[in-house]
Amino acid sequence: MIFNSLMWAAGIVAGYNYNMEKLRIATRQSALALWQANHIKGLLESAHADLQCEIVGMTTLGDRNKTSPLSQMGGKGVFVKELETALLDGSADIAVHSMKDVPGELPEGLAITSIVERASPQDAFVSNAFESLADLPNGSRVGSSSLRRVRQLELTYPGLEFVELRGNVDTRLRKLDEGEYEAVILAVAGLTRLGFSDRVREAIATDICIPAAGQGAVGIESRSDDAFVAGLVESINHSLTRTCVTAERKVTQLLGATCNLPVAVYAEPRAGEFQLNSFLSDLDGKVIIREQVAGNLDDADSLAEKLGNNLLARGAAGLMAAH
Repeated sequence: MIFNSLMWAAGIVAGYNYNMEKLRIATRQSALALWQANHIKGLLESAHADLQCEIVGMTTLGDRNKTSPLSQMGGKGVFVKELETALLDGSADIAVHSMKDVPGELPEGLAITSIVERASPQDAFVSNAFESLADLPNGSRVGSSSLRRVRQLELTYPGLEFVELRGNVDTRLRKLDEGEYEAVILAVAGLTRLGFSDRVREAIATDICIPAAGQGAVGIESRSDDAFVAGLVESINHSLTRTCVTAERKVTQLLGATCNLPVAVYAEPRAGEFQLNSFLSDLDGKVIIREQVAGNLDDADSLAEKLGNNLLARGAAGLMAAH
């Protein structure tokens, strides 16, 4: 959807009256979040010549508390709550998120109105002395903040010691460089966006470590009754990415998943086929459930529902209830 200068100046689109000097973009203030917000700003301003965007930086609970495990702070919603409050009270028009940080259930009155083209969803092995996970000697310390990563990787590499690692990307790389760990596991997309692609020693295969739902994708959240803003951001939506991420999120929604348990869901179009892979375990990794479904891309929604129901039938409901 293209908005010409007269329509923008008048604030009239399809009969919807709207007065706006700038589109205010709420974002966390970490380097990666600011990169994402500025990426969205650039895409929107390129799509709409007369649109101006303003970055509104905010600090979330997840940013302030860098020591407590996410599961103890209330799950991944700790990275988005303040941004959503800004949308609801009118101090921002859109919020930009890493989709893997967005809970399955959104506050009433808000919606994901656009998801731009996905970057690599893979996890990255980063080390100064070793080229791959397989090269690490038994007993090597591997830093990660993600139970999803740890519970999957320890199945293939049981001799490694996985240690909690929090902080932004710079902090995690610094701790690696100072010798606290032999390796760390981060997201390929985040490293690439921040100019650290040369630090990626191995992009871990998705059949060894299934990504989190929405990993590598950047989404836009806005007020669900704001048709004008929804029309603006729809112009930069990437339909295939949205289909995949929506399917992944539907599975986690059916499970009622939070950050309390390791959950991985990844949708992958392959030569005309749509494949959904999943991993779920208890906190200790003693109970593990894997499921996969495949079909046509047009059936992505029903395939996601099938996968979620299969997981529930195999014991996911009991795991979720216990945690």
